[in-house]
Amino acid sequence: MSPRAVIRILAALLTVAATVIPGTARADDDEPKKLCTIKDPRIGESSGLAASRRHPGIVYTFNDSDGPTQIYALGPDCRTRATLTLAGARNRDWEAIALGPNGIYVGDIGDNMDGAWPYVTVYRIPEPSVLRSRTLRATAYRIKYADGPRNAETMMINPRTGRLYIASKAFSDSLYEGPKHLSTSGYNIMHKVGDAPFYATDGAFAPDGRTFVIRGYWGAEIYSAPGKKVTDVSIPNQQQGEGITFTADGRSLLLSSEGQKQPLWQVPVPAKALPARTNSGSPANSSGKDGASSGSTSGSKKFPVVSLVLVAGVVLLIAGLFARRRGS
Repeated sequence: MSPRAVIRILAALLTVAATVIPGTARADDDEPKKLCTIKDPRIGESSGLAASRRHPGIVYTFNDSDGPTQIYALGPDCRTRATLTLAGARNRDWEAIALGPNGIYVGDIGDNMDGAWPYVTVYRIPEPSVLRSRTLRATAYRIKYADGPRNAETMMINPRTGRLYIASKAFSDSLYEGPKHLSTSGYNIMHKVGDAPFYATDGAFAPDGRTFVIRGYWGAEIYSAPGKKVTDVSIPNQQQGEGITFTADGRSLLLSSEGQKQPLWQVPVPAKALPARTNSGSPANSSGKDGASSGSTSGSKKFPVVSLVLVAGVVLLIAGLFARRRGS
């Protein structure tokens, strides 16, 4: 075998290895994709998203400040399937929406003057079992921060505990945790528990509660706990990207933007942030075909990757010996 033939074999082996070794190649379904375009003329400032787990394929959104006190339920084609009106609520500066164990929460938490309002408000309505346009009485929770007023656009509810989290929006953002149970009397005090990404505009917990994501205008980050970042997430360019949520199966992120006729994007959750596999080999707390954890691979995948690398090294060594012998 000539050195040239050996080199050709080496190149072929390395090409095969590139398709197997994680991170060296991307499949088409690993790329962000546009799912549909929000064409409802009433939705011009989608500032937040929350994916329903009760109604498959439904995602909730709303308009920013001074709009009607309404939540729009969008189908997989971005068409509005229902409009939920919150009775007894006010849209002073709605900025966030989240699903919790006890319903749909809307965060009237914006404060562009960073202290103009003595308190902010989170509203809750039950998520309807039958999806149709209706008016629902809202429960109001008054919110204050232990270290003083601040602007915020990110509100999350832990699906395991029902606990409220808010991330401030500033040059040095912070993540705040609410009391174990929200109260309708007095004020619910939020305490700082960690930092948040620069200029946070929205966030959401994964359906299993293991992780949460917080986005800004230029990127997103996934955490396993306050201050414990798991991975960064690349997001597409948007007109004024603010909304983000996990899909109901926890394997993708959905993103929205303010502006008329803006697309709804779907971005795969990086492998590092996917639920771990159980001993039976099935993904824990998730569905889907790929449940790889934290960048690791199962034993059945490790062997061929290592073998290819070793073979490539041996072939490279042989090629070097042939070349040396020919030149001597």
